[in-house]
Amino acid sequence: MTEPAAAQRNAAEADADVIVVGAGPAGSTTAFYLAQAGLDVLLLEKTTFPREKVCGDGLTPRAVKQLISMGIDIDAPGWVRNKGLRVVGGGMRFELDWPELTNFPDFGLVRVRKDFDEILATNAVRGGARLLQGVNVTGPVLDDRSGHIVGVTAKKDGEPVTYRARLVVAADGNSTRLALGMGLHKREDRPIGVAVRTYYESPRHDDDYLETWLELWDDKTLLPGYGWIFGVGDGTSNVGLGLLNTSEAFKNIDYRDLLRRWVKNMPPEWGYTEENMRGPIRGAALPMAFNRQPHYTRGLVLVGDSGGMINPFNGEGIAYAMETGHIAAETIVQALSRVTPAQRERLLRAYPGVLKEAYGGYFTLGRMFVDAIGKPGVMSFTTRHALPHPRLMRFALKLLANLTDRRGDASDRIINALSKVAPPA
Repeated sequence: MTEPAAAQRNAAEADADVIVVGAGPAGSTTAFYLAQAGLDVLLLEKTTFPREKVCGDGLTPRAVKQLISMGIDIDAPGWVRNKGLRVVGGGMRFELDWPELTNFPDFGLVRVRKDFDEILATNAVRGGARLLQGVNVTGPVLDDRSGHIVGVTAKKDGEPVTYRARLVVAADGNSTRLALGMGLHKREDRPIGVAVRTYYESPRHDDDYLETWLELWDDKTLLPGYGWIFGVGDGTSNVGLGLLNTSEAFKNIDYRDLLRRWVKNMPPEWGYTEENMRGPIRGAALPMAFNRQPHYTRGLVLVGDSGGMINPFNGEGIAYAMETGHIAAETIVQALSRVTPAQRERLLRAYPGVLKEAYGGYFTLGRMFVDAIGKPGVMSFTTRHALPHPRLMRFALKLLANLTDRRGDASDRIINALSKVAPPA
């Protein structure tokens, strides 16, 4: 059976098979896999590379696996390997190595976002995608009869422009104009975090471990969140903190001031002082646990932060951005190979279910976790009583970083079973 003449005409008039809006980790990964499969892909980025993004710059083994799968040369200059996580809290300081698993490598990486995103976008182009920079997408173009998205409106060099495609992917982050233009708003029952960070010139720039501080105090209030110190390997440390909105104190905190007050209590030889700061303190929202749904509607596919795919346990977003980009690409490739619009739509509508199967139960556990640590006293109790037990902390590392094997040890089986029985997010 062939497609109706109107559908054939629309496909012929399209600028690409798929438009991907946003060349961050989610968008570039999606574009790479789509182009590798032979589709004509237009990747639109509102800024020009290199450009900054607020991030800790730390990559867990989940993210490393995705980089390796895409053929990124992680042995090139600028990539800094780490062995695991150093935990500071409750008067203790100890190191946890990344677990040895068959599903994931046993090391993490650090790479500054200023060129990390450009590396992934360049890789997408190498895979066959067409990248246009300085294109600020302003909204969807909708079919008058079906309401499906058939393209995007944008501004390039101050001039209005329209691009058309058979399918559109929203990879435009937390403030996604495309999703809002399609009527998809944030869910208020999902946690959201705030991250702030800056760079300091410091002798701690070359560290074998990512360092996380579990106690963030605002006067006498212990806040739900953590601080981090990640050595970048270029003479600077990325120093920042992440906080959750599950505390009453959340809306009244001056996050930048809190970061300044936090580093003042650190040893002076580390160099975390105003005169050693190499850039402003920047902040960003962290949309978590599928806070915008559905992840497919009327020709629009959501990936990464646009769909709230940040891990609520630890605030990790890059790994899930790349993973969901890969999943979305596989779905789209299969859908666009189908003959009829009904067949394509059936496959695309299955995409949200695939995501819920992969992450839904785990994200539900994460929501329960952030609700718990937002209650007064819970964070303090957990820090005091969990940290002295190395076996419990190794379990916690696997849980919080979502690093397990399907048929792994007892801790893997417990985490996998909990994720399976928890209701999907």
